[in-house]
Amino acid sequence: MANVRLGNIDLGEFPLLLAPMEDVSDPPFRYVCKQYGADLMYTEFISSEGLIRDAAKSRAKLDVFEYERPIGIQIFGSEIASMRQAAAIAEAAGPDLVDINYGCPVKKVAGRGAGAGILQDIPKMVAMTKELVDTCQLPVTVKTRLGWDDNTKYIVEVAERLQDVGIQAISIHGRTRAQMYKGEADWSLIAEVKNNPRMHIPVFGNGDITSPEKAVEHRERFGVDGIMIGRGSIGAPWFFREVKHYMATGEHHAPPTFDERVEAVTTHFERSLDWKGERLGVVEMRRHYANYFKGLPGFKSHRLDLVTLDDPDAIRSKLKEIAQLYAGFEQEA
Repeated sequence: MANVRLGNIDLGEFPLLLAPMEDVSDPPFRYVCKQYGADLMYTEFISSEGLIRDAAKSRAKLDVFEYERPIGIQIFGSEIASMRQAAAIAEAAGPDLVDINYGCPVKKVAGRGAGAGILQDIPKMVAMTKELVDTCQLPVTVKTRLGWDDNTKYIVEVAERLQDVGIQAISIHGRTRAQMYKGEADWSLIAEVKNNPRMHIPVFGNGDITSPEKAVEHRERFGVDGIMIGRGSIGAPWFFREVKHYMATGEHHAPPTFDERVEAVTTHFERSLDWKGERLGVVEMRRHYANYFKGLPGFKSHRLDLVTLDDPDAIRSKLKEIAQLYAGFEQEA
């Protein structure tokens, strides 16, 4: 099997991509996912208007690091002129590619004609994409959904048109905007895009990849060039390692030891402090503990401590205490 290429970027035979997830795919989380084998990662989506206004939160999301490469900066917006400006700002931050978000379903984004909202105006979607391809020096890719609703699943035609204006890869989430994240992702239309004889760019599938078995089944059944993993990696960055091991051997990788879980969450925590500063680093890390320690008996009281403690040293001590209390738990994990 030939390696998947995106411009000059070699992604290997069957890349696993970390999805751009709001409030999740920040540099601290990307660091741990990279350690476990993510082949291509994206920033959280960044508002084009926020970048133009020089909003601090938007600017911070532009941070990319050498160890993350290849890394894409993902932007969203509803105005072509703003998106063109935002793409130039994104390129100046030094990523390997620029990705356009045409998939976010949340009302505050889609309701304003950005994200998945643009799926209601395909000509504008194509025009915006062409503008960015024509003005960007880096490869431009797209993340999108099957359509706005069940009556507008035009993804086969849309993918072809976006390819024709010059995108270098497309990632497709197997739901419509109307579905949000409910129901089951439909990969059959993703396969139609991939099997369209006119398509020659990489097609990546996204949606409901929650086990190594599903990843292998979807690779073989739908023929995609790679898989984008989102929710399956939250609190489980080792999911990339597990999928790769299963693909290579047909056997399950041993689950992470408890020490490894603690090491991953500690690394995530320390990186969070380094990147966000002490106060924000402590607060924003709180959403992750329950996922990292999922399935631990009697963990509720420890979680309560982790999400209420404010002092980094107290949190470090708590993590060490948890490591000692649950030592040897890996056989049941």
